[in-house]
This record gives sequence, C-alpha cells and structure tokens, in this order.
Amino acid sequence: MKVLVSIPDSLYSRMAATIPPRQRSRLIAKLLEDEVRKRERELYQAALAVEQDEDLCAEMKEWDVTLGDGIE
Repeated sequence: MKVLVSIPDSLYSRMAATIPPRQRSRLIAKLLEDEVRKRERELYQAALAVEQDEDLCAEMKEWDVTLGDGIE
C-alpha cells in the first residue's frame, strides 16, 4: 500500500543523501514495524497490569449486572 507522509525538509535531504532510492521504502517499513511491535508490547504489558489490579477487577465485576440491560 502506498502512504503519503510528511517529514521535515532537512530530514528528507539527509535521507536522500544517504539512503539509495530503492532501499527507502523497505527501510521505512522496517522502522515502522519495529516501533509498532514495541508499542504493542507496551500495550500488552499495560493490559496485563490492569488485569492483575485486584481493586479494579472487583470494581469492574460490580458492573457485570449491566450486561443484560438490553443496550448493545
């Protein structure tokens, strides 16, 4: 998929001077993949921490009575 993004002129100039044109897309995709994986790990760790919070789990359990209230 092609995506249009904006980057500062100075960064583009540096990229154009150091990364051959046929390598840019692959490099950008790799950098994005690394960042997305890092953020996914962080979100997963945050979700695990929430699940282990006993006070929060007890409070959420109190809301279970609303599951059958007919609102979808």
